[in-house]
Amino acid sequence: MSTGKDRESLPGFILTRQWQETDAGLALEFWLATPSGPARLLIDAQEAVSFLPTANLDRGRPRLAGTSWRHAETTLRNFAGQPLSALYFRSWRSQLECRDHLARQGLHLLEADIKPTDRFLMERFLTGSLQARGEVVAADGFLSLTDPRLRPGDYRPSLRALSIDIETDLTASRLYSIALSGADVALVLMLGEGDAQTLSADDSRTLRLEFFADERALLEAFIGTCARLDPDVLIGWNVVNFDLRCLQQFADRAGVNLALGRNRECIRWRQSRDSSERFYASLPGRLVLDGIELMRSATYSFENFSLDHVARELLKRGKLIDDVDARGAEITSLFETDKPALARYNLEDCRLVEDIFIQEKLLEFAIERSLLTGLEPDRYGGSVAAFDFLYLPRLHRKGYVAPALEELGGGESPGGHVMQSVPGIHDNVIVLDFKSLYPSIIRTFHVDPLALVKGLDEDDAIPGFDGGRFSRHDTILPELIERLWKARDGARQRGDGVMSQAIKIIMNSFYGVLGTGACRFYDARLASSITRRGHEIIIQSAQFIEERGFRVIYGDTDSVFVLLGDVAAETVPGLGRSLAAELNDFWSERIEREHGLPSFLEIEFETHFLRFLMPRIRGSEAGSKKRYAGLLTDGRVLFKGLETVRSDWSPLAREFQQVLYRKIFHDEPVEDYIRDTVSRLLDGRFETELVLRKRLRRKLGDYVKNVPPHVQAARKAERIRKARGLPGLYASGGWIEYVMTKSGPEPRQYRQAPIDYEFYIDRQLAPIADAILVFRSSSLDKVLGRQIGLFQGL
Repeated sequence: MSTGKDRESLPGFILTRQWQETDAGLALEFWLATPSGPARLLIDAQEAVSFLPTANLDRGRPRLAGTSWRHAETTLRNFAGQPLSALYFRSWRSQLECRDHLARQGLHLLEADIKPTDRFLMERFLTGSLQARGEVVAADGFLSLTDPRLRPGDYRPSLRALSIDIETDLTASRLYSIALSGADVALVLMLGEGDAQTLSADDSRTLRLEFFADERALLEAFIGTCARLDPDVLIGWNVVNFDLRCLQQFADRAGVNLALGRNRECIRWRQSRDSSERFYASLPGRLVLDGIELMRSATYSFENFSLDHVARELLKRGKLIDDVDARGAEITSLFETDKPALARYNLEDCRLVEDIFIQEKLLEFAIERSLLTGLEPDRYGGSVAAFDFLYLPRLHRKGYVAPALEELGGGESPGGHVMQSVPGIHDNVIVLDFKSLYPSIIRTFHVDPLALVKGLDEDDAIPGFDGGRFSRHDTILPELIERLWKARDGARQRGDGVMSQAIKIIMNSFYGVLGTGACRFYDARLASSITRRGHEIIIQSAQFIEERGFRVIYGDTDSVFVLLGDVAAETVPGLGRSLAAELNDFWSERIEREHGLPSFLEIEFETHFLRFLMPRIRGSEAGSKKRYAGLLTDGRVLFKGLETVRSDWSPLAREFQQVLYRKIFHDEPVEDYIRDTVSRLLDGRFETELVLRKRLRRKLGDYVKNVPPHVQAARKAERIRKARGLPGLYASGGWIEYVMTKSGPEPRQYRQAPIDYEFYIDRQLAPIADAILVFRSSSLDKVLGRQIGLFQGL
C-alpha cells in the first residue's frame, strides 16, 4: 500500500535499466539512487525506433506484414543524402526480426540495434544523472514515479556497497558459507549446526557467524539479509561468473527464487556470444560490479588479476590461506573441523575486495564513467556503445541518421608511427610528449563522421588523407572532445584523479572506435586522417628539433625522445620546456598558415632520463621499437617493453635485469654480480624464482599444429588433475604457471623432473645481459669465461 503521494522534482542517478514487452508497447523501467532512497521510474507504451530510406518503404512492406508497426516521414537523411522514414514497433523482438528479414532483401534498417532504454535516454541527453518530476509514490521501501517528466541533472550519488563472497567445495557443487561485508555489516552465514557467534576478525573489527541447517535456509537468510541491508551495489571478485552463478545453481536446486533485486526481483541472466562459460547478470535496482572487470576497464595492469595478487600489490595483505592450489582442500578441511576459521577466511575475502574498491575509488570511477557516457556503470568496455550514446542524438539534431553496420566494409585502422631508434646507452635523454595527440588531431582537423559527409561537397573543406575531406562548419566530435578536454583540465586542477582518468579513457577511445569495423561510423578515411596525420606530426616535429641542433633518437606514436648529450643536468628542465614551447609555436603557426585553423596540439616536456638504453633488435644492428629503459632523476629505473615488465619471464630474470641495468646506469661493475647469480642458480637457490607464467588465449584443445611450452604444461596439469579426481582448470584457456625441466615444461604445482638450469642461463639470463653488455663490448659468455663449459649437458 502507498504511504503517500506528492508531485515533486527528484534528482537521481541511474542504477539499472530494463524493459518489458506489453500489449500497449514497451514498458521501460529505470531504477535510481536518490537522496531520498531508491526510486523506480516506469515509462509505459514506448516504441522501438529505426529508419529506412523512404524510397525503399514499398519494397519493405511485404516483409513487415503481420507485424505491429507504423511509419512516419521525417526530415532526416542517411549519409547518402536519401530521405528517411521512421519505423515504429511496439515490440523490440519484432523490430529485430524485421531487420533480419529486410537485410536478406538487401534493405538495411538504420539504428535498429539501439536498445529502447538507451534510445529513450540518449535522445533526451540523459547520461547517468537526471531530474525526474512527477507523482511520487512511496511503498515497499522505495519510491515510484510513472511517466515522469525527465531532464538532465548533475546529481552524484553516494552509493551503498555490499561485498559478497561464497565458499564451496572444490567442485563448487556444495555451498559452505556466504560472507557479507559493508559499512554496517560483517556477517558470515554458514551451513551447519550451532548458535550464532561473535568472533574477532582482526585487530579492530568483529564478525557475526550464523548457522543454518541446510542450503535452502542458508540461501533464504542471504536473500533476506540483502533485502534488509538494501545496498545499491553488490561488489565482489569474479562475482558474476562464480559467486552469483553458483548461488543461482544452488538456489535452483533448492527451489529458492534468488530474488536479490529490489522489489524482490530475480537476476536476469544473459550468456556471452563468445563463450558458453561467460555470463552477464542484470539485477533490477542494484548494480553488480566485478572488481576484475572494473579495474581492467580503468586500465589497471597486473601480472595476475587474482584477488590475492592484486590485494598484496595494493593493500600489502592477501588471503588467509596462501597456497592457491591447496585452498580447495583446506577450505573443506576448515568447514569440517574449524568453522570459525573458515568464517574469518570468507569474510577477509570480502574485506579485501571492499578495501580495494575504497582505496582505488573504483565505485567513484564507475559513477563518473556513467555520467560521462550514459552507459550503465556495470558495463565494462563498451567504447563503441559509449560513442553511439554521445554521438547519435547530436547527429540527429544535425539532420542525419547513422549508417547500418551491415553497409560498411569493415576493417581495422593503421597504427601509430614508430621511428627507427638509435641503439646504445645515452646520457640526458628527454621525452617530449603530445598531450592526447589523437583527440587533439580530431579537434584541430575536424576528423568527424558528419564532417566527412559534409566536407566531400564543400570547396573549402579541410584536406585529410586517403581522399578524406572535412567540413569547417558542421562537426560534432570536435565539440564533444572540447567539452571533455575542459572537464578534464578542471578535474586535474581540483585534484580529482578519478574524474580525470575517466575522461582520459573516453577521449582516447574515440580514435579506437572510429578505427574499428565494429563501429557503425567506420571509414578508412577517418582512421587514416588521424593516424597518418599523427605520423606527419611526429616526423616533422623530429625534423624541427634536429634543425635546432639536437638529435632525435626515437619516436613512438605521440612522443619524441631527444638526446641532449653532455649538458649539465640542472639545465635540462629549462631546455625541455623551451623546446616544447618552440614546437607548440611551430605547429600553431604552420596549421594557421596552411589550413587557416587554430591548433589544439600541445606538446609537453614529460621526462628526463639521466641514462637511457635503447637496445638492438636481437640478431641485428638496428635499434628496437617500443623497448627501452632509463634512469630517472629520482633514481628509479623505468622499463618499457622489456623483460622486467613481462609476466612470461621468470622472477629471476626480471630481478636480474633490474639490478644489472641499475648497476650499469650507475657505472658500477657487474661481473661479480653476474657470476654470483649464475652460481646461485646452479646451487638451486632460486627454485621459487624460476616460475614462468603465460596465458592460454585459446581453448586448450584448439592448439594443434603449434603447441608452445605453456600449452604443454597445461595439458600435463589437466592429465594429473583428472587422475586425482580434480576438476580441470585450463580447458577454456586461462593462466598457467610452469617451470622448464629436463623433461620439458611442467606445471609448477606438479613438477616432477629436475630443473633445466641451462634453459634459464641461455634463454632467460643471457638475452637480458647481452642486450646491454653489447654496448660494453661484452656478453654473458665473456663474463663467465670458461665457466660456461660447465653448464653444457646439465
